Amino acid sequence: MKGILGRKIGMSQLFTEEGILIPVTFIEATPNIVVQVKNKEKDGYNALKLGFEEKRKELVNKPDAGQFKKSKTTSKRFMKEFKNMTGYELGAKVDVSIFEAGDFIDAAAISKGKGFAGSIKRHNYSRGPMAHGSGYHRGVGSMGPIAPNRIMKSKLMPGHMGNVRKTIQNLEVVHVDIKNNILIIKGAVPGPKKQLIEIKNAVKKTKNPIPKKILNFSKVTVESPSENAEQNASN
Repeated sequence: MKGILGRKIGMSQLFTEEGILIPVTFIEATPNIVVQVKNKEKDGYNALKLGFEEKRKELVNKPDAGQFKKSKTTSKRFMKEFKNMTGYELGAKVDVSIFEAGDFIDAAAISKGKGFAGSIKRHNYSRGPMAHGSGYHRGVGSMGPIAPNRIMKSKLMPGHMGNVRKTIQNLEVVHVDIKNNILIIKGAVPGPKKQLIEIKNAVKKTKNPIPKKILNFSKVTVESPSENAEQNASN
């Protein structure tokens, strides 16, 4: 198991050497610190607790302060436990180098809050006819059979949309920028910009045997119109 905490920078697009456009998400994952190591002998399972981003000492409670002291690190704002993650000692750094291009990951975060939404937007219901003679346009629809004389508990209704934990599975790592601590992932991840993202290797997929080759724009040469005109004139 591999995992790391990071922040969503935003989305963009890249091109492969074949000219295929890929929508990507940039995630900045500065080195995480191992603040606690759990093992089967003492805790019943193997896990690592990682700390991410700095935090003022005045905002830390005593139990967390004890963990930071043992790991000989500064106070951390976010901490997350990754089960079955081993191979690191207390106080060690975990950076983006644990992933490489072609790896599949699962990204989890809190989705964007949409406020109160109707059943069509929230649950993708179909609407009724929009002509003037129709008495039903964007309503909830049937509330259930007559026999129970009540609305069943599983009925999908209008209500608060978003602001829940979402996990997007099987996202491919396109590129790893170790120098700038950035992961470039194909597709979208939950949440707005600057959202805390939990990244770990995918449960269902392992690795793409043929990772995508991203076009390096520094190697692309563009001829000026004047040069093209001179060449055509000489020919």
